[in-house]
Amino acid sequence: MATIPASCIFSADLSGIYRRDKTSSFGERKRNPVLKRVAVTTEQTSSNSGTAVTSSGRSFVQEKAQRSSEAEAETSLRRVNVEGDSEESRKSLKDYFDEAKDMIRSDGGPPRWFSPLECGAHSPDSPLLLYLPGIDGVGLGLITQHQRVGQIFDVWCLHIPVKDRTSFTGLVKLVERTVRSENYRLPNRPIYLVGESLGACLALAVAAQNPDIDLVLVLANPATSFSKSQLQPLIPLLQLTPDQVLLAFPYMLRLMQGDPLRMAVDILVKGLPLQHEAGEVSQDLVLMSSYHSVVADIMPKETLLWKLEMLKSASAYANSRLHAVKAQTLIISSGKDQLFPSQEEGERLRHALSKCQIRKFNDNGHFLFLEDDIDLVTIIKGTSFYRRGKNHDYVSDFIPPTPDEFRKIYESNRGICVATGPVMLSTLEDGKIVRGLAGIPSEGPVLFVGYHMLLGLELTPLVCQFMIERNILLRGIAHPLMFVRLRDGLLPDLATFDTHRIMGAVPVSGTNFYKLLSSKSHVLLYPGGMREALHRKGEEYKLLWPDHSEFVRMAARFGAKIIPFGAVGEDDIGQVVFDYDDLMKIPYFKAQIEALTGETIKLRTDANGEIQNQDIHLPGILPKLPGRFYYYFGKPIETEGRKQELRDREKCHELYIEVKSEVEKCIAYLKEKRETDPYRNLLARLTYQATHGSANEVPTFQI
Repeated sequence: MATIPASCIFSADLSGIYRRDKTSSFGERKRNPVLKRVAVTTEQTSSNSGTAVTSSGRSFVQEKAQRSSEAEAETSLRRVNVEGDSEESRKSLKDYFDEAKDMIRSDGGPPRWFSPLECGAHSPDSPLLLYLPGIDGVGLGLITQHQRVGQIFDVWCLHIPVKDRTSFTGLVKLVERTVRSENYRLPNRPIYLVGESLGACLALAVAAQNPDIDLVLVLANPATSFSKSQLQPLIPLLQLTPDQVLLAFPYMLRLMQGDPLRMAVDILVKGLPLQHEAGEVSQDLVLMSSYHSVVADIMPKETLLWKLEMLKSASAYANSRLHAVKAQTLIISSGKDQLFPSQEEGERLRHALSKCQIRKFNDNGHFLFLEDDIDLVTIIKGTSFYRRGKNHDYVSDFIPPTPDEFRKIYESNRGICVATGPVMLSTLEDGKIVRGLAGIPSEGPVLFVGYHMLLGLELTPLVCQFMIERNILLRGIAHPLMFVRLRDGLLPDLATFDTHRIMGAVPVSGTNFYKLLSSKSHVLLYPGGMREALHRKGEEYKLLWPDHSEFVRMAARFGAKIIPFGAVGEDDIGQVVFDYDDLMKIPYFKAQIEALTGETIKLRTDANGEIQNQDIHLPGILPKLPGRFYYYFGKPIETEGRKQELRDREKCHELYIEVKSEVEKCIAYLKEKRETDPYRNLLARLTYQATHGSANEVPTFQI
């Protein structure tokens, strides 16, 4: 981590929301336990229907949303996206089969849109998401994602009836009509097209024909590689095979790693007490048998043959129009997709499309969104693809991580937290130093200004401890390399920094700094930036700050509390033995550094002195047996009421020097006190936890 993760207060409350289906004779809304979803055709509307429908095929959802006040929307957005799904509330593959059975039981008519009931919690300004299904056509491919996706999107799903024979171009026209209608109605709202396999081709075709509409494409395992697919040989096979001999779709499912039928068994058996498993086996077999029946009903031979022929034409249609696609695009590729060479195809599309990113999931199969470990909302948040307007706003469009998202992030970084055994000290209002973060103000805006350790090693324990102990999210001002590339090259893939974006990191800019403070965030700032994090030999704990203030006036404008802090411990982790100066003397490494630096935006080009040197490189580090990280947060410095005073350049500079001096004092205090810590060494801490329990806090020096 060479830069900064992520600040806002976590607040959580999720109330269950039922979509209203019917109106009683007394005019009261009541829940309909039978009608699980509302299907609305884009071709026609019935005057006898109990559901209000717009001319674009939209049901009551938008009308209901428009009746909500802006204040309620903002409150709902904050609450909804912090709580997230529970394991009990998230639907599973079993629900996919059960609900698909209900949908196709009386299936007929043309393709149409429906809004799942569990997708009703979004705010009025949420962007529209059109889900375009894969070869199954049911439209339930996001069923395990509905609750989460429905909290931040207005979700419509396309249902293609089993016996429908609308051509691919007909489907393109259907989706295109909806896109144009919704864009005309709300021109400032982006429209997301989320497509799987066939649906991805459909999304590309619509985007190619509508370059002037603000579309965002999310494409999972696109079928644009159909010519290389294992499905192609099925076409002549199906034409020759009698109906009663081949159950074709289960055959296709068996081609996949992460077979949905196997997943269903796992889900059904998972969590059952051992003594009950034997008694459930026969029921599971009956259930699986019924699933085969549902699959056969979804994909009878004639329908499958029609869909395979459609895939062939859809692939050719989409590929011939890739040059015309101008939409922002995210490709999601599976590593174990045995139907399509999805990762290879994802890379091809990434280079063919003008504004495209790719995320790879090496252990997942073709039906990506139905697998338990995939969360579409987290993927969209991590790629900064969520926006409510023309452009992504890193502050107003930010959605705080849910407890489950943070838990996963913490678990993946638990090793560094254990290895460094962080000690946090803070200062109370009366000046008393205490262990823990009790001295940190709960209400923002708060600006944390401190020393950036080598490679930013202090960040993970720092951000995690603030979340765990105080439920405070630090919004980090980060280097642009985490967000943008000028060209492909040697820098780590942008996916490396998805966690930082989920945790609220923003690219460094005056505008983002302004917005964070105006939103009363807890902001993390390192004036030394990359130059400090990639310091030379002998520069440990040396502040490499600009000569003049870059933050004081902005903090005073919003009355932010400035908290200077120091962090020490990098010299107990490793020692720089081959630094920038050494690397630049070797032509090969010099060329590498110049190439790396040229791949992203360069900062402080107008600065003077050493701070101007922002070249990207990786110093040679000799690792050590981990010691311990120590953090000391000084007494908050008030700027409220000093806005006029700090407009004076000299006064502003005086406060800047004061903050810098306080950071240096914090570092000096920690360096002195850690010498008396009996648990500074990793082995000593592990021994303590082995004898006292891992849940007990390891002691430190006397404060």
